[in-house]
Amino acid sequence: MKLLIHGRNLEITPALREYTQSKLERAIQHFEEMVKEADVHLSVAKNPRVPLQTAEITVFANGTVIRAQERSENLYASIDLVASKLCRQLRRYKDRQTDHHHSHGHSASVTPTTKEVINESSIDGSLLDGKEAQLPNPGIRRKYFSMKPMSIDEARHQLDLIDHDFYLFKDKETMELQVIYKRNHGGYGVIQAKD
Repeated sequence: MKLLIHGRNLEITPALREYTQSKLERAIQHFEEMVKEADVHLSVAKNPRVPLQTAEITVFANGTVIRAQERSENLYASIDLVASKLCRQLRRYKDRQTDHHHSHGHSASVTPTTKEVINESSIDGSLLDGKEAQLPNPGIRRKYFSMKPMSIDEARHQLDLIDHDFYLFKDKETMELQVIYKRNHGGYGVIQAKD
């Protein structure tokens, strides 16, 4: 497994690196065949009055992104909490991939590898011709990712795996962009454009 550890407002000491690596390896020991890469971000709040120390792990498992984040007053405690959370999310993901969520005779679809996706959609010509590099407005961070069409149930599952409040997806039936989000009082909501 490829492991990247980054630090913000702190130096990643060998002891911290070793502790993080051992906790992460223990958390994914039953899922090693799925997890090929992990990206860990450790950070300490700049404001001394707010003693929050954050550990965030993003794991790439069979083409699916699984993310967990925890905050506490102690960085080692944050690492422990996020490793436990990641283990639960990987177990949930693996359970979903097995047959027990499907009717008899059906199995979960296999997520294509990066090579298969790249080979399917070859790009003709340059993506940069006629375009100028522009810096985004300060405070705005852009993320780009490919969107395969999915059902609302699949989008809800993805929302649970990435540990965010919302998830943007392309609806399988209408091919329109929609947002699924966690409601404050429980359950989920969907935002979609009105004609």
